[in-house]
Amino acid sequence: ANMTAVSGRRMAETIARRGGIAILPQDIPADVVADVVEWVKTRDLVVDTAITLGPADTVGEALALLPKRAHGAVVVIDGAGVPVGVVTEADCAGADRFAQLSTVMSADPVTLPAGTPPERAFGLLHEGRRRLAPVVAPSGECTGILTRTGALRATLYSPATDAAGRLRVGAAVGVNGDVAAKAKLLLDAGVDILVVDTAHGHQEKMLSALRAVRGLAPSVPVVAGNVVTASGVADLVAAGADIVKVGVGPGAMCTTRMMTGVGRPQFTAVLECATEASALGAHVWADGGVRHPRDVALGLAAGASCVMIGSWFAGTYESPGDTFRDPEGRLYKESFGMASARAVRLRSAADSAYERARKELFEEGISSARMYLDVARPGVEDLLDMIVAGVRSACTYAGARDLPSFAERAVVGVQSASGYTEGMPVPTSW
Repeated sequence: ANMTAVSGRRMAETIARRGGIAILPQDIPADVVADVVEWVKTRDLVVDTAITLGPADTVGEALALLPKRAHGAVVVIDGAGVPVGVVTEADCAGADRFAQLSTVMSADPVTLPAGTPPERAFGLLHEGRRRLAPVVAPSGECTGILTRTGALRATLYSPATDAAGRLRVGAAVGVNGDVAAKAKLLLDAGVDILVVDTAHGHQEKMLSALRAVRGLAPSVPVVAGNVVTASGVADLVAAGADIVKVGVGPGAMCTTRMMTGVGRPQFTAVLECATEASALGAHVWADGGVRHPRDVALGLAAGASCVMIGSWFAGTYESPGDTFRDPEGRLYKESFGMASARAVRLRSAADSAYERARKELFEEGISSARMYLDVARPGVEDLLDMIVAGVRSACTYAGARDLPSFAERAVVGVQSASGYTEGMPVPTSW
């Protein structure tokens, strides 16, 4: 989802490598979006981006960077970019924070030649009893890093790529200001999909914004939202939307329903909107309220073509925020709603201090919440594995071979609170 606490360059790279797409938020300046898009487009389809430092860099610097990537390693390189060692958090345990990495690194690491097929790379790592290895070009320069699990995933997931074989990434614009100019900058930067986004998508300002951007790049899909009714879908499609984003109030960081009474249960909204979109030759994305794999399955069963995930992914290594530890030592990141004072502050940076204070006074949304990293699944790829496992099993229960037949075959009933509780697993601490 296009949330500041969720979608950045690391998330975009990782999600696209596993077949999805990240939407960069609307409050990021266009020139920064252009840099991120260019960076994502140069990432390898198999090999993860390595964290690199020099032998004279310190343990403290390594510890600050390690939580930025799920592979959990820093590749120590010499002046020519050749790997001379690998450092993990275990190597840093008990070491002085100002100690040089050359004193704690595992020297002379095993490396993989660039272009090694994933299955072959998995075999080499398995045979060598290595969890990971730097990947090197013929010149010896480090080009990335690959874990055993990463090599395995590369044989199971197909990356989302553009016509040139590069990873895909999208970006969002709001409905205020010169929407067409901002959209053109994003399209010139090379985004693969453009999202025109506002909390209340069924309004004249949205329709005007859609008409303004529709003709800028006819070949680039345009998403618009959010709405929760068939009439909203019809109007947005008529104004030029290829995809309609559905959801008002279901998100973990969203307080719209509590603050305003506006919104609609997500499954009902997606079911009605998807039916209308299908009749019009368009699609819908189910946006918000995804906290478990079954929520993804329900969105797809209701007819959504895709499901957008926000705060759930904020608590992963790949999200943009810094990692903190609570008093009990648990890792977490901060997440916040896009209508909160914190998000409004980012979008109104060019306003006067008075105007910013005036807007922040009437906030709607949670400005800060701790999203704890799951010890068993701290990376977004770990969550993707769990989601895919759930959706695959849901399809088998429904007797469906693909997602369209899943939406046709799935039968959804209503259950009581006690029935819901009955279906929950017993916590391991019991």
